[in-house]
Amino acid sequence: MQDNGLRELSARAKEEGAAYPKKRFVYSRIEHHLGERIFIALVGPRGAGKSTLLKQIHHKADASFYISFDSIGTINLFNVSKELMESGIRLLLLDEIHAYPGYGRELKKIYDFLPSLQVVFTSSSSISLHETTYDLSRRVRLIPVPSFSFREFIFFAKNEEIDPISLTDLANTARCKAYYGQNMQFEPLFESYLTGGVYPFTLSHQDTIFQFQNMLDAIIERDMVRISRITLAESSDVRRMLTFIGKSPSEGISYSSISQNIGVDKIKTQRYVELLEKAFVLRRVLPKGTNVTKEPKILFTPPYRLLYRQYDECIGDLREDFFVDAISRLKIELNYLKGTRGEKTPDYLVGSVVCEIGGRNKGRSQFKGFTARKNKIIFTQPGMLDDMRRPLFFAGMLE
Repeated sequence: MQDNGLRELSARAKEEGAAYPKKRFVYSRIEHHLGERIFIALVGPRGAGKSTLLKQIHHKADASFYISFDSIGTINLFNVSKELMESGIRLLLLDEIHAYPGYGRELKKIYDFLPSLQVVFTSSSSISLHETTYDLSRRVRLIPVPSFSFREFIFFAKNEEIDPISLTDLANTARCKAYYGQNMQFEPLFESYLTGGVYPFTLSHQDTIFQFQNMLDAIIERDMVRISRITLAESSDVRRMLTFIGKSPSEGISYSSISQNIGVDKIKTQRYVELLEKAFVLRRVLPKGTNVTKEPKILFTPPYRLLYRQYDECIGDLREDFFVDAISRLKIELNYLKGTRGEKTPDYLVGSVVCEIGGRNKGRSQFKGFTARKNKIIFTQPGMLDDMRRPLFFAGMLE
């Protein structure tokens, strides 16, 4: 086998896997699918811990081999994979696979001609991984590796494993009071979570906002320019777009408002937003209501908004960023509510539950015109709990 230091690097990665005894909550799901006749793609934002997950799997597995394409020279992936399979390797762990040119084609060959070999692969370029796994279709199982939920943040920061709460439980005031009584001591951590604790790497870094700026630069300059082939001039438009979104209230941010304010046509604006959603920087929420425009509301994923405004200046919008991100993990219907004449409506509809997000001053008046709906919840920060109000951090405990 053309070595290129591969065996030494694989052995080192196996040792490094032992240095991380705590495992992301998604680890058990990945482990469940090991041994199946399908490849696994770990899809998630930069900094979510995908490389660490591969090393943890490698440490535990008997017949595995780890390759990081960030750390090696040129190799022929198919030939190396064939030799590894013939030497007894059954699990191939490929990290940062976007750095290998034409990796989609090579993965197809491995799947079709090396049936004894299972592959788990990651990429820091989520845009590249989205596009390539679409081409691989039936050969690949996509497993999301999201940023931390608040519940997972508590587990890693405080070594406390807390039971989740369900959306159904949120409608039960007695159940919520009991849950709050058990876990209210963690609420003071919520601000640290909102301001950067959503990612594993922030547990050991101080200047987290600087790190997020570096990640955003990499997304624009590497993923969007090199992979999605936007031009350098267009990358400047992307940065102006993000600055406009970041410095504006989240209410009313849509393709049209962005296009009008930065002078880029709506088709390009939509493309930029879609690429940044694939890179886990922005998130779109479609409206719910009759006779309303179908343009989505556009939010950041936490904590990217803090690159453009201070925490105290944008706390209302940051709360919405968090809520939408938390609910989106549940894979249930989420829409923002919009009136036909610009009248005030509650913020979101989650399944059949009408939700408002805000501070302690939020009250029943927010639901004027929604009396027909039984399930109405106000999520507040700081937390309050009565027949209608729930602490906002509860959304980060949902499962």
